[in-house]
Amino acid sequence: MVFDLVRTVLSDFGLKTDPEGTDHDISDIYQHYFRRGGWFSVIEKDGKIIGSYGIYPVNDVICELRKMYLLKEFQGQGLGRKMMEEALSRARELGYTEMILESNTVLKRALALYRKYGFEEYSPEHLSDRCDLTMKRKI
Repeated sequence: MVFDLVRTVLSDFGLKTDPEGTDHDISDIYQHYFRRGGWFSVIEKDGKIIGSYGIYPVNDVICELRKMYLLKEFQGQGLGRKMMEEALSRARELGYTEMILESNTVLKRALALYRKYGFEEYSPEHLSDRCDLTMKRKI
C-alpha cells in the first residue's frame, strides 16, 4: 500500500504522515490523480511497493510532483532518476508546461535529485505542514 511506503520513508527522517491533510490524496489515487487529469505510478519488487510518484494537476498548465518516495535500501541504484524522467515525460504528455513540488530540507538526496533536474526554489502562496521549501521548473 502506498500509504505504508510514505509512512516508512518519512519516519526515517523524523517526519509524520497526515492522512487527513497532506496525504489524503493517496486515500483514492484514481479519484485524486487520474480522474483529475494526472497520473500515478509505483515501483514494486517481489510484490512489495518500494517507490511511488505522481503528477497532480494544479491547473491546465501546472502540475505538482507528489508522493515521490523510495525506500532507503533501494536508493542509490538509479531508480530516483528513472522515476523523475518518467514523471517529467508523463507531465509533458499530459500537456503541462510547469512542474512544482514541495519538500523538506531533511530530504537531502531528494533535493539533490530535484536540483540536478533543473528545479529551483521559489516562494509559494501555500505550503504543506511538513514541508519547508518548494521548487519548480519548466517542462
